[in-house]
Amino acid sequence: MDEPQEDARSHAVFRAQAITKVYRNGAVEVYALRGVDLDLYEGELAVLLGPSGSGKSTLLNILGGLDVPSSGHAFYRDWELTSAGEAELTRYRRHHVGFVFQFYNLIPSLTARENVAVVTEIAERPMTPEEALGLVGLEGRLDHFPAQLSGGEQQRVAIARAIAKNPAVLLCDEPTGALDSQTGIRVLEALQRVNRELGTSTAVITHNAAIARMADRVVRIHDGTIGSIEVNEAKLEPAELSW
Repeated sequence: MDEPQEDARSHAVFRAQAITKVYRNGAVEVYALRGVDLDLYEGELAVLLGPSGSGKSTLLNILGGLDVPSSGHAFYRDWELTSAGEAELTRYRRHHVGFVFQFYNLIPSLTARENVAVVTEIAERPMTPEEALGLVGLEGRLDHFPAQLSGGEQQRVAIARAIAKNPAVLLCDEPTGALDSQTGIRVLEALQRVNRELGTSTAVITHNAAIARMADRVVRIHDGTIGSIEVNEAKLEPAELSW
């Protein structure tokens, strides 16, 4: 996977073409995605908005190489994910994609610094754990264990862990779903800072419509299809959001 020569917002980092995902339970077929076409661009912060069960997590998992579609094609830049083998997808996830989930998945017996180092030790061009934790405002909590951190701080450690390998893209699945509004805003500020300062292409999926107001673009997903795509002409800062 060669890096492109140019890095501009007008270039697609992801392209989904006619993506369908069907889950089968005996004779029953459940369509999670129904012919989805979508481009996500270099350097943008996109919010994929939709209710639970709309297919947004399935789409993100396909783009992140965690799942494969039943039909259609998905590309990361000029590389086709949907024709890749498992070893190739593993390398892709390891070197190009950072994941942030609703639940932090930190190792309880490791400090914040050590949780981030788990990733930096296997990355090709990592930043230091101290740099990553500083980017999310936790430079004073390096040697605290997860049990000594609040929920929002734990989620920011998870973000630091995801960005420490310098991924080209950051895929976030309900990153504020387990947090109250004030704490969630701190997490969104961390994601925004990573997007702005590192230029990391960032996709955030959520059912919370308020979060859409900080995005460059809002992709509305309903019943496995793209309902609309809107450009935010007047974005809000995370601190201006409320829910």
